[in-house]
Amino acid sequence: MDHSDNSLGSLTWALRAIQREVLQFRFHYPLDIDTAAGPKESLHYYLYSENLSWSIMSMDPNGVPRARLRLAGTVYKPAYIAWWALVNLGHYLRQHDSASLEAFLKQVDWLEAHATVRPDGAVVWFNNHNCLQGKILLRAPWVSAYDQGLVISALVRGHRLTKRPHLLELLRGAGRIFTVNVCDGGVREPLSTGAVYSELPGQGVPGILDGFMSSLLGLYDLFVETEDAAVKKLFDDGVDGLMAMLPTWDYRRRWSWYGCHAYLCPPSYHCQNRLLLEVLFRLTGHAILADYAEAWKVDRLSTPARTEIFLTFLLTKNVCRLRNRTWRFNKAKVHALATGQAEPWMPEKAAASSDPA
Repeated sequence: MDHSDNSLGSLTWALRAIQREVLQFRFHYPLDIDTAAGPKESLHYYLYSENLSWSIMSMDPNGVPRARLRLAGTVYKPAYIAWWALVNLGHYLRQHDSASLEAFLKQVDWLEAHATVRPDGAVVWFNNHNCLQGKILLRAPWVSAYDQGLVISALVRGHRLTKRPHLLELLRGAGRIFTVNVCDGGVREPLSTGAVYSELPGQGVPGILDGFMSSLLGLYDLFVETEDAAVKKLFDDGVDGLMAMLPTWDYRRRWSWYGCHAYLCPPSYHCQNRLLLEVLFRLTGHAILADYAEAWKVDRLSTPARTEIFLTFLLTKNVCRLRNRTWRFNKAKVHALATGQAEPWMPEKAAASSDPA
């Protein structure tokens, strides 16, 4: 690919970003809580929508979705596949159609086939693409608490539906990665009170809120399914860490930050953050979770507050881009960085890998 092709590709992605972040900015997002989720006999997941956008999806010939990412290309991402599974299971539970059930089971089959048992006994689902976000470079293969949590939730429901023993065997090892610190190739960031589980290991604390909370729901599902007290302890540690760190994700009791104060969340992420807090309040009874969920409700925002959030989002998002010079990178350059063919532009301590080898 020549320089003009790279420039055209970057321009296309830039125009898409402008359309999504400016022209399509909406305070409401089509996602709801499913109150039937939680009990051991339930197949329902905690969040559901019939109107999600799958704009980055590229379906493979076997009916498994791939994600089209600017800096990685078209890749299989375990969290994306697990979310597609859970959404289709939700469709099936409401519409009782065989196509949605078949789609769910295809994703369960893929996730079962692509589980990896690490030397320490942890069962994980690796991301097999290099990932550059901000100053963090994750070299393939890397593990994520977000992927791990959604996959666990999908396979728990797959086991409830199919009763396949191998799924339960995989699930019994799936919680172990949450005991391993990020510095040792895991996803755990220990705190003085509890822990947070990292979507992007190496990013630091507090990390990405929706990915962290999705991992907590995976641990909750795993505990309900296996009744393993050690898994319950991991869930409780994460909830303690969540409550301790919630103020660091809060923007003026109105909105939520993305990651480590990188920029204000776009509406889709903020909606997930608020709903996931409500779900975790329902599961744990901790009032602070309900307090922040209430404070972050869009309907509480006045017109001046909405204007402030929109403008602050645009400002912080683009300052983040300028700081990290994101337009300079493409898939080939990220690959060169990850394989040592190019000099890193960031301090060496910021380059991270979750490969336990």
